[in-house]
Amino acid sequence: MAIQDSTIDAIPIAFLDVFFGTGGLPSLNLANSCNPTDNATFAGSELPNCSALAADIQTCQAAGKIVTLSLGGATGANGFTSDAQAQTFADQIWDLFLGGNGTTRPFGAAVLDGVDLDIEGGSSTGYAAFVTQIRSHATGASKPYYVTGAPQCPFPDAYLGSVIDAVGFDALYVQFYNNYCGVNNYGTPSDWDFGLWDSWAKTSPNPDIKIYIGAPASTSAATSGYVDAATLGSIATATAANYTSFGGIMLWDASQAAGGLICNVCIVYHH
Repeated sequence: MAIQDSTIDAIPIAFLDVFFGTGGLPSLNLANSCNPTDNATFAGSELPNCSALAADIQTCQAAGKIVTLSLGGATGANGFTSDAQAQTFADQIWDLFLGGNGTTRPFGAAVLDGVDLDIEGGSSTGYAAFVTQIRSHATGASKPYYVTGAPQCPFPDAYLGSVIDAVGFDALYVQFYNNYCGVNNYGTPSDWDFGLWDSWAKTSPNPDIKIYIGAPASTSAATSGYVDAATLGSIATATAANYTSFGGIMLWDASQAAGGLICNVCIVYHH
């Protein structure tokens, strides 16, 4: 089997990096695509109006792509003080970006397909309740909604480990870079730990969860972990043959791999 760059099935837009901002609204920083400095913000807040991206999002969705919103990021050290606060935040995210009826819609008429948790700081408190509340809203909705995560490759992840043990995720885009377990150490059994993630997946709250290999899209996309496309393809082929949870390749980030895309992460599906 070969990796085909044309089969990008999921596009997490990154990042919603501020949970509790000015005026009680979160904030987005989508780099040069949309951010609070260069774009107009909603009155009394730092939430940028990214409605100019609505047509792009809808075009991707019409082509069968899943477009989700990634929360957190390397600089987004957010968290919750309680499950109740997390549930209220989930209500807000549902109304702002997903299937809710909020009057404030940062992506205009575009309705995203779910959320991705890239939690790299703060606390794990409340995230299970957040996911459960999103799932509750999605029950009976007119279309499917997805919950994914992007943990670091050391198992278990420091921030999402307890969360993914508690509630079901649809996919994990494991960051196999900037760590000893990066794809560049694939040939070292003591470092490469996809097998641990595969074993966990089989007994997780969602035994059908798919585990993706997260890899840098270029030498400049990460401090360590980059391998060339041919090597990554070989690793993916071998992983698919040996681990049933394998879902595909995640590339960080799309701006490094190809110009003109609105997302900061792209997923190459291969399973």
